[in-house]
Amino acid sequence: MTATAAPGVRSWRRAVDDLSDGWRQRQLWGHLGWQDIRQRYRRSVLGPVWITISMAVTAVALGVLYSGLFDIELSRLLPHVLVGFIVWAFISGCINEGSEVFIANEGLIKHLPAPLSVHVYRLVWRQILFFAHNMIVYFVMLVVFPQPLKWTVVYAIPAIVVLALNGAWVSLAVGTITARFRDILPITQSVVQLAFFLTPIVWIYDELVNSPNPDIASRARLAEFNPFLHFVEIIRRPLLGQDQVWRHWVVVLAITVVGWALTMLVLRRYRSRISYWV
Repeated sequence: MTATAAPGVRSWRRAVDDLSDGWRQRQLWGHLGWQDIRQRYRRSVLGPVWITISMAVTAVALGVLYSGLFDIELSRLLPHVLVGFIVWAFISGCINEGSEVFIANEGLIKHLPAPLSVHVYRLVWRQILFFAHNMIVYFVMLVVFPQPLKWTVVYAIPAIVVLALNGAWVSLAVGTITARFRDILPITQSVVQLAFFLTPIVWIYDELVNSPNPDIASRARLAEFNPFLHFVEIIRRPLLGQDQVWRHWVVVLAITVVGWALTMLVLRRYRSRISYWV
């Protein structure tokens, strides 16, 4: 019994050690993540400020467009779109870049003796830096369109932490699967693009759910089955001074636990093969 159980125990230990050893190398992936941003905007006059500018232009354009389409005041819709777009940029970045996190780091994986999780931490850290840059637009928006912020705005901090935890397991799981099956990459990108329109980023969920048209209201409730809705809302609601809806937190925490459990199974089983697949 001990002999047959030992290999399984060792594989679990290696998976856990990969995550813990990668976390201890924070100086490495922290530096690499920052260098990724600097490299992307090398020889640019404004540098990383372009992140903020592109976010502001996109959010304002979508806000003005859908404000006219839905006949909603710009002062109400634009903050909704802006914060939703900031959160969505983080989510989509973790999924899209996570799907090729190991493929893009083929050289480092084969020649640098470092835990695989270093590349995932690097990716999530880079997305956090993008998120921080985009929050500049949020603070500008508060000046132009003041929001009724309350003490509950502090809930945005643990919400961002939970979002980063989910970004890590998604990158690990999808990155591992894509390293083996390269067809998953374009499929993932298409699904993320479709999910943007199915998630209340540029449309207000409460407006449609409370619509006097019962058909519209019933269809809008289907958005509850969209996990991205809950991740967006746990951050957007406190940042706009709205009351927390605790079912969003329940769904998000459940996804976090189940997602990490499944990812650990994938990491335990396929971690040693990734260097061969890339």
